[in-house]
Amino acid sequence: MKAITLAIISLFNYASVYSQWSWQNPLPQGNPLNSICFSTATTGYIAGNCGTIIKTTDAGASWAVLNSGTKSDLHSVFFTDLFTGYVVGENGTILKTSNGGASWNEVPSGTTSGLMSVFFPSPDTGYVVGECGTILKTSDAGESWTNLSGGIIYGFYSVFFPDVNTGYAAGFAGTILKTVNGGLSWSTLPSGTTSWLNSVFFTNLNTGYATGEHGTILKTTDAGNSWTALSSGTDKLLLSVCFKDANTGYAAGNEGAILKTNDGGANWDILSSGTAGRIQSVCFTDPNTGYMVDYNGKILITTDAGTNWNTVSSGITKDLFSVLFTDSNSGFIVGASGTILKTDNGGINWNVLMSGTDNYLNSVCFVNTDTGYIAGDQGTILKTIDGGASWAVLTSGTTCVLNSIFFTGCDTGYVIGYYLSQPSLYGVILKTVDGGTTWTSLPSGHNKYLNSVRFINSMTGYIAGSDSANNGLLLKTTDGGAIWSPLPIGKTKWLSSVFCVGVNTVYATSDSGTIIKSTNGGATWTFLLTGTTNPLYSVHFIDSNTGYASGAFGTILKTTDAGISWVPLTSETCNFINSLAFPDSTTGFAVGTNGTILKTNGGINSVNEKRPVKSFFTLYPNPAGNQITIKSTRHSQEETIIIISDINGKLISRVALQGKDFLNLDVSGLSKGMYLLLIQTTSDIEIQKLIIR
Repeated sequence: MKAITLAIISLFNYASVYSQWSWQNPLPQGNPLNSICFSTATTGYIAGNCGTIIKTTDAGASWAVLNSGTKSDLHSVFFTDLFTGYVVGENGTILKTSNGGASWNEVPSGTTSGLMSVFFPSPDTGYVVGECGTILKTSDAGESWTNLSGGIIYGFYSVFFPDVNTGYAAGFAGTILKTVNGGLSWSTLPSGTTSWLNSVFFTNLNTGYATGEHGTILKTTDAGNSWTALSSGTDKLLLSVCFKDANTGYAAGNEGAILKTNDGGANWDILSSGTAGRIQSVCFTDPNTGYMVDYNGKILITTDAGTNWNTVSSGITKDLFSVLFTDSNSGFIVGASGTILKTDNGGINWNVLMSGTDNYLNSVCFVNTDTGYIAGDQGTILKTIDGGASWAVLTSGTTCVLNSIFFTGCDTGYVIGYYLSQPSLYGVILKTVDGGTTWTSLPSGHNKYLNSVRFINSMTGYIAGSDSANNGLLLKTTDGGAIWSPLPIGKTKWLSSVFCVGVNTVYATSDSGTIIKSTNGGATWTFLLTGTTNPLYSVHFIDSNTGYASGAFGTILKTTDAGISWVPLTSETCNFINSLAFPDSTTGFAVGTNGTILKTNGGINSVNEKRPVKSFFTLYPNPAGNQITIKSTRHSQEETIIIISDINGKLISRVALQGKDFLNLDVSGLSKGMYLLLIQTTSDIEIQKLIIR
């Protein structure tokens, strides 16, 4: 093969790219939820952030997470029949299903504005409204959309059509628009308020309601020509309104607010929802059965017309910062407000342990199955000698933030963190040689955040952090912590995590998505390409070649070539992933914000499930002979990695494309046959087949 200026790397098996992470906590999932809709009395759908779509077929008793094919935040869901439904969201996203959610196809919307609400008055005719005055219409069941905005610049948050031609859009600063000709023209109605309106609902052609800021509830009985402000009894933001008949309706919103009227809005009773979260959407399937979803990911159901609401979702929603397994079954997680969780069955169930503190707990370390330590805020150090059944508070001698704890043996351990004091910032390193009974302060130098500590043996260890200017910092000791020396890592941002593989190989993650690596004990460092600029908070290797990194916005990366290349995995969330643990080579756990606990068993998706709905690259000619051209339609300055492998995943070549919209590649040295072309950007991976003739 003719030389192309490439690094020859070992591309990992394509199947591993599609390893799935499933929710362990909260259940059924932990992303914010925005909209709920039922197509029958028992079949319903919920849309939420990070591409979340979940479905029930048993009236909410159980929910299944569906594959939406996007990570965009989804704001509204609507079904026209048992099988046909639509979801809209940020960046102009419109998804359609024709098989009850089994698969979703992205439909071109013609806009990049955020889409907030979708409504279909008939199976073929539908409307979508959103930011920047966006109003879209379809007359062919969502296959194509026409922009009806007409120069309107303010945002809309809700749309409702009591018939095919008559509709209303509500939104910014009390704006209510009306059309009587299927959206060809819109007139502004006098709402009488400047409060933002988030939801509009009509019970017939003349009678409608709108809800919004400061407890606002408006009512019209003359098809919107005039609106009357009703007394809601609350000043909370009301985000959703629905009526089951002419008299009975519900409005819901901030801080768990749920109101009910039995007289067409003349009076509203404040009900107890059982949640303090922001209720985003409420709907009823019959006079007694109703559903609500909140921004914390909760699903609530009533079967007595709103008198009582039961939460069908389960699990804690506190932020989680560190996870560790002592064997394949026993694991521990620590987090906010003194949270300690333990599993004895490989993550199937997580039990809450009593920590005795409300301080944030940031790091957990075990020296054997019974003896473990936890470090946290306010100088907190906890110890257990009975596998977590009880925890003793140790005297650390400090009240600083303790970020990381690591023991090299039963008695010898280290904990690191920092003091914030005026005018300086002080890094803190503590050491114990008696199992935590006493702690000695070690010299760390000044003006340092210390975030992660790791030792490879009793004498040699590393600390990752940053200075007061957020420049990355790595310290190393070879004498058990007596002296810590800064390493020449080059220019990086804040380092959050350090991990050692063997005696000489060290990895560290940064706040800018960078991973740095040393293979000579820190003497020199290499910057690794990860394909993301999201902050990375954790790095974990299960052998010399296979490792994972995680961070902000649900980022989970995997390498099987010792960090030379990293591929993003599907995490099913945009919550921050703070920590990773792998009890064995295939089983992994990831924990993060909002109670996120994810688990992988090395499950595999097909290539087609991962491929983006939209392809942003064209490859020609294909079949090819001596040369191929790869052209991007994105016109982006981001770096794109192009990898050619054979059908078994063996690497042929790798090249980077940056600042150009096309690349010509010489493939004259390739034998006849089929190859795989992997195109990796910071946000997507595309895989295309390449035929050489």
